Parts: sequence; structure tokens; C-alpha cells
Amino acid sequence: MTTDLTITDMHLDVLKEIGNIGAAHAATSLSELLQRTIDMHVPKVALVSFDDMFELAGGSESVVVGIFLRIEGDLSGSMFFVLPIDSANRFIRRLVGDPSFDFSAPETMADIGLSAMQELGNILSGSYLSALSDFTGLKIYPTVPSLSVDMVGAIVSFGLIEVSHYSDEVIVIDTKIVEEDISDKSVDGHFFLLPDPPSYAAIFKSLGVM
Repeated sequence: MTTDLTITDMHLDVLKEIGNIGAAHAATSLSELLQRTIDMHVPKVALVSFDDMFELAGGSESVVVGIFLRIEGDLSGSMFFVLPIDSANRFIRRLVGDPSFDFSAPETMADIGLSAMQELGNILSGSYLSALSDFTGLKIYPTVPSLSVDMVGAIVSFGLIEVSHYSDEVIVIDTKIVEEDISDKSVDGHFFLLPDPPSYAAIFKSLGVM
């Protein structure tokens, strides 16, 4: 990175621990929403290049469902949650009980399914940011999430504008969602946490890992 702070494995391990706590909170909320047991965990947190980030999400030209929000307060940055179309369809169909819902076919996308997807973004981002706020003591607020269906490159590039002034790498938080009894069909998603680089120091200083 070109910022004064070098991100180390220790920094990423701390973020992974926070991510797993946030995921546990999110799983509880989703279990109540779906009235079935949901497990969530963070298998990996990594610092990757912009190109590698696109590849993790299936390639810059892959069409995905993306939820975007800004982080405000003592920190600033962007957060994305990106789901493959198939995973997003499976989750929303089960959530709203509409087997015809399809993010790749606009005529089938009922408002209730779109609202459910935005609520998923609210739950996931809110849970993670709450855990980050609890650990750091920093005041962190998410903006209202926006939902889009587009190519990975088109969705994420907006959030890279500010970061690219300072760095060519971002922190990626892998998140896996597993529904009870269908563990072979997990909903794989990627969190892209893009703190504006001046915020890195604030995060790790508050965590005592500068």
C-alpha cells in the first residue's frame, strides 16, 4: 500500500475475528427473519489488488447482485456485499417463497424480493459495523444501502475512486452463509470493505495494533 501504515497478517487476523463476531450477530438476525437456523462465518480476510478483488467476485464482467453503502462517522469508506446471481436467487426465493423470482429477469423481480435483498444488506453490514464499532469504540454509521444488478467492475469501481488516490489494494472479507439442512448449497458472498485509507490508522490505533 502507499499509505504510511503497512497492513500485516496481525491486522487481518484482528479484522477476521471482528468479522466472525459480526457474522454471528448477523446469523442470529437472519435466523429470526427466516425462522430457521442460519450459520455464518468468515473463512478469510485478505489484502488484495483491485484486479484480484474483481476475480474473487467472479471477474470484472460477471453480472452479480451488489449492495453498496458508505461508512460515515469517525471512519469513512465504502462497503460492498456482492453475491453471484444464483446464490442471490436461491436466498430470496426461500426468503419470500417465490420460486419464480430471478435477478436476471427484471419482469420477475417483485418488490418484496428486492426489499428482502436490501434487508439482507442492512443486516450483514449493520452487524459487521456494530462489531467493528464495539471493538474500536469508534462511532460508525452506515448510509442506506443501495441495490444493483450489474457487472462486478461497474458496481465496485465507484467505491475505488477515493481509495485509488492512496492505494491499489483493498481489504476483502469473505463471508459464507449456510442454511440448516442444505449445507451443500451455501450462499457465498464477498464483503468488500474499503475504508478510505486515512481511516486505517484510526481503526488499528483504536484496536492497539499499530
